[in-house]
Amino acid sequence: MPKTEIFNRENVLKQATEVFHTKGYNATSMQDLVDVTGLNRSSIYNSFESKHNLYLECLKLYENKYQRIISKVLLASNSPINAIKSLFNMYLKETLSDTKTKGCLIVNCKSEMANQNMAIQNFLLNNQKGTIELLEDLIEKGQKGESINKSKSKQEYALYLFSSMQGFRMTGILVNDKDQLQGLINTTLQNLK
Repeated sequence: MPKTEIFNRENVLKQATEVFHTKGYNATSMQDLVDVTGLNRSSIYNSFESKHNLYLECLKLYENKYQRIISKVLLASNSPINAIKSLFNMYLKETLSDTKTKGCLIVNCKSEMANQNMAIQNFLLNNQKGTIELLEDLIEKGQKGESINKSKSKQEYALYLFSSMQGFRMTGILVNDKDQLQGLINTTLQNLK
């Protein structure tokens, strides 16, 4: 008979996500997870099987949170170029308010774990694919409406923007100057006009 969880799984995932986000996967110990969740080791293993599986669930929770936020940003934008600008501005606001300089959990995961585990790599590749497809759609609409130039294909611009966003989030870990970060956004967007 399977054991019944007697805790709020979503709360545990949020707590564990915060630890992984602050310390990274490798520096997070099982004791850290026990301390933050209030669960004992056997409860964590019975519910998630391993630290690795718990981490994957935390990544998915984080990704879902950002998908909801990005959807709101896109719905509030009146044009593809403004949608792209709004995404960068969302990251700018987040970077400037990140007092613990944690950066993005998914970008951090990519730099720490992408080549260490196939399940992590597949998660990251799927996340990248989804983001690039979203950017391709925005580029295509912007090129049809002539707010984005046609000197590059939608695929080239989407990969460029994806790389720029990832780089922006990494840069924001050490650079917290609004003017410098805004300059990066402006330079990135100028290439689309």
